[in-house]
Amino acid sequence: MTKTLPLVSPTTHRIGWIGTGVMGASMCEHLMSAGFTATIHNRTKGKAEHLLAGGARWADTPKAVAEQSDLIFTMVGYPSDVRQVNLGPEGTLAGCREGAILVDMTTSEPSLAVEIAHEAANRKVTSLDAPVSGGDVGAREARLSIMIGGDEQTVAALQPCWKAMGKTIIHHGGPGSGQHTKMVNQSLIASCMVGVCESLLYGYKAGLDLEKVLQSVSSGAASSWSLVNLGPRMLQGNFAPGFFVEHFLKDVRIVLEESKRMGLMMPGVALAEQLYRCVQAQGHGRDGTQSLILALARMSAIDWK
Repeated sequence: MTKTLPLVSPTTHRIGWIGTGVMGASMCEHLMSAGFTATIHNRTKGKAEHLLAGGARWADTPKAVAEQSDLIFTMVGYPSDVRQVNLGPEGTLAGCREGAILVDMTTSEPSLAVEIAHEAANRKVTSLDAPVSGGDVGAREARLSIMIGGDEQTVAALQPCWKAMGKTIIHHGGPGSGQHTKMVNQSLIASCMVGVCESLLYGYKAGLDLEKVLQSVSSGAASSWSLVNLGPRMLQGNFAPGFFVEHFLKDVRIVLEESKRMGLMMPGVALAEQLYRCVQAQGHGRDGTQSLILALARMSAIDWK
């Protein structure tokens, strides 16, 4: 019989957190509010000041975070960052003690998640991949969907942490399966965002009151998270990032690379990738994904907001 691991708790486990950006800062704050002592690191220390003021301790490197922690969470930007933060000479695995748990919550490459899990196991450390969906709002309100790959018993033991950050918490299988599930999520969003933007532009050109249009279509079969949460931001001309365009481009490129490896054709995602490249070329790479409407509006000579 498989031995059940005890639940982690603030009295038995210290957390480390690496990456205090748009979503990571809120997620770490929720764990601290749940009672966990946190040691944190971020590439730019200024973005961690709020957490430091709330009682978190600073560490100069990911390695130093790991040396002071039992559970180490990472939420960074790109697969290259994930690799450096975990596998680099000053990375988490260089500082982990035996029995420590790594949790990468970055949206990254499934193959990299498998590689980190293998290297961690060699050091008697457990590694989970646990990307999330829900954006800045979901992170702030602890309503994230958390998609987890890795050891089932370890996933169960971390329930207090998952529940502090998210609402939908599902274990999908072995290492890399959390990342594969997130690629399904990003594929859905990619095509959906094109439809949301095109439909709002259609309504605009038809001379409709777009506030009323949103009220009508958001409660019917056409409703989606992107329409309900990002549609109003588009109407307001609010393109502040809940999720950066450049990070979404990273995600859809992973989808396309994985689909090519599997011999799968994904023309909808490929189109979205091309359109988001236009968004980035127009200077909106650090804006939110809702800024796709600006690129599509420009194609039709519409001056949007």
